[in-house]
Amino acid sequence: MPGLTIREVPQHEQVWMLAELRRARYGYRLALHVLLLCAAGRTPTEIATFLFCSRSSVYRIVNAYNVHALDTLGNTSAPKAVWLSPSLCRSLGALLKKVPTTYGWCRTRWSCATLAAQLQVPRGIEVSSSTMPRWLHQLGWVSMRAQLVARDDDPERIEKLARIRHTLETLGKREVVLFADELDLHLLPKVGYQWMPRGETVKLVTPGQNQKHYLAGALELKTGRMVHCVGGRKTNAVFRALLDCLEKRYPQTRFDKVYVVVDNYGIHKAKAVERWLAGHPRFELLFLPTYCPKANPIERALGDVHDKGTRNHQRNRLEELVGDVEQHLATNGPWPYKLSQLYYTLEVTTAVEHLAKEPQLPQAA
Repeated sequence: MPGLTIREVPQHEQVWMLAELRRARYGYRLALHVLLLCAAGRTPTEIATFLFCSRSSVYRIVNAYNVHALDTLGNTSAPKAVWLSPSLCRSLGALLKKVPTTYGWCRTRWSCATLAAQLQVPRGIEVSSSTMPRWLHQLGWVSMRAQLVARDDDPERIEKLARIRHTLETLGKREVVLFADELDLHLLPKVGYQWMPRGETVKLVTPGQNQKHYLAGALELKTGRMVHCVGGRKTNAVFRALLDCLEKRYPQTRFDKVYVVVDNYGIHKAKAVERWLAGHPRFELLFLPTYCPKANPIERALGDVHDKGTRNHQRNRLEELVGDVEQHLATNGPWPYKLSQLYYTLEVTTAVEHLAKEPQLPQAA
């Protein structure tokens, strides 16, 4: 209430209050207040009077702001409060964009403690490792798992993608295109996230000796159906077994041409596979660009196999795990995935148009 406002404060209490105020706002907070009042059009005299500081402090703060050195304000004898100033943001951002080995640290990734120690070396800034995560979040940085990516530098990349897209767009009624790939099935569980009570961790027992089977699958893009087979070794035999399955699923009475899109793994180019193809002329392999898994839509379907069939599994026998995978393929399909946008870039579209004109060139001559 207005009537209860204190109008008179004893002088000794005013001295104590002023000392506490200067100690609490030391350095950066006072600077921010001064700068905001400057932006509001106040003169140095008005600011000094209002904030109970000297005019020289006002000039010193303004000069420090002009040279981007606000975090250096204050004398060395007083306790220095560290704030995430614009210049400190730039310094921290520059550190994050380089690996720790650049500065002599025997590490491949930055930790909060390492960042705090590195900031102290050139600038004398003391900050705890517990404060560093808050600063990183203010900069828009988060801690998350890195992603593995392929090189994707095949010199024939555009031509291969254009050939696959052109085949799909000019497909006849008695022709089909399938995308094939192989998947490793390990008895050792693939670990992933799952719900569990707070404070408790679900434990997955590892097998005494890991065992493997290999799944070969072919996805028909139009229907989302997948044809698959399982083998004990990842050789061309499992791929030829998949081709045998495709021959039965797509008989010659209904399909004159079967295109199978595969990657450049050695089993797809084996001599035994070439002999099989020579004996089955209606089958033709189309090869993806090297190191370009995004161009194969079956990768997503096989990733779904791991998510729903093998991740965090608790099977003790490999046969049971294979049964779970086959039940997943029989129950959770089809997988109507579409082609990646890689097939629809300007370069690939131009190459497809060129392929479409090729049959007309001899006639025009």
